[in-house]
Amino acid sequence: MDSVPRWVNDPTSLYFIAEAGVNHNGEIEKAHALIDVAAAAGADAIKFQTFKTDALATIDAPKAPYQIRNETLATTQTEMLRNLELDEQAWRSIRTHCDEKDISFLSTPFDFDSVDFLESLGVNAFKVSSGDLTYLQLLSHMAKKGLPIIISTGMANLAETEEAVQTIETNGNPPLAILHCVSDYPSDPSESNLNVLALLNKAFGRPVGWSDHTLGNVTSIASVALGARLIEKHFTLDRSLPGPDHKASLEPDELKQFVSKLRMVEKALGNGVKRPTKVELETAAVARRSIVVLKDLTLGEVLTNKNCGARRPGTGLPPRMMDYVLGRRVCCDLKVGTVLELAHLV
Repeated sequence: MDSVPRWVNDPTSLYFIAEAGVNHNGEIEKAHALIDVAAAAGADAIKFQTFKTDALATIDAPKAPYQIRNETLATTQTEMLRNLELDEQAWRSIRTHCDEKDISFLSTPFDFDSVDFLESLGVNAFKVSSGDLTYLQLLSHMAKKGLPIIISTGMANLAETEEAVQTIETNGNPPLAILHCVSDYPSDPSESNLNVLALLNKAFGRPVGWSDHTLGNVTSIASVALGARLIEKHFTLDRSLPGPDHKASLEPDELKQFVSKLRMVEKALGNGVKRPTKVELETAAVARRSIVVLKDLTLGEVLTNKNCGARRPGTGLPPRMMDYVLGRRVCCDLKVGTVLELAHLV
């Protein structure tokens, strides 16, 4: 799937990214299984994380608080990253498997070499992690490739987000989507601040989305109703697996239900045009009123508010035409209950 991602040319539709991240635990077999799960769930894309440990963290870089809570196998961030790093052969195998499953392959590059390598694999977009939103040199390097870019804005204020957007714009201005995000795993729904979606849309005029780190589906459903057109959600094969992100991830059955509910919300939003549906037109014929004759009338009799009124069904002249009808004469005898038509008037 090398084509331009749908969110670029159709920003009104919902684009769902199943975030595998590093939930493969450094095992290629698990990565392939994650691709199978994402494809079966109906995701548009599956996203991983591509990095060189030595280009990402110093030897004594501490782990984030959520990593300390969730990661049990590694004592340092560098040790944790080395356990999760995949080589180029593994990535080529992952890319091929995505093509076989007809799901877009995405990965977040964390260094210049990884950007170049992902480009060589033929990704159709780059994803920028929240942690690298302020790494403007990396953003500039990505932007010059000309591929669409999705940025996450966790931990950022509006000024930092604007600086990132301007960096991308001045280095090629490729298609850009901006995801609101709260960088905690899992994050508390009360800290989601989903009204930021409207702010981002107004400030930058780009497709906006929600990178959801909360448990469950409530905030993602709400975000779609508020205008999010890209949704990113972590998933795993098993939440009990060791690793930094499993505990904040959906399991396979949950992911499938999650995507299904988002698609229902997408359909429920519609096109924004206020008009009756086909089913409503059928209901209107029964539930709305028409002008009807309230007693037997003879040829030439004048219509008044005493011999005609508004009653169901709604298959004749609507009540809004009452002023036009009153004072007119009928051209034939009419039985009580007759639904009045223009042909009945002189």
